[in-house]
Amino acid sequence: MIAATALVAPLVATALLVSVTAHAQTPPAATSCKAQATEKKLHGAALTSFMKKCETDAQAACDASAAEKKLAGAAKASFTKKCVGDAVGQ
Repeated sequence: MIAATALVAPLVATALLVSVTAHAQTPPAATSCKAQATEKKLHGAALTSFMKKCETDAQAACDASAAEKKLAGAAKASFTKKCVGDAVGQ
């Protein structure tokens, strides 16, 4: 009985360590433009202006990220489209 406990304890500790490490490496979700606009209770022209600026900023950031990853062609277009969509909240 003691031998079985001695084998199980390290396995449990390892599994716990792996799950905590994996959780710690997960980046926090960035707040999307839509969520920010809702939080700020924007409507009409203010909403339109905010969303346009936010999308422009997201496009620039995503283009820079694609360049950093050395993406080109269809891979760059696909990455940028998803990146901007996620940032805007589509």
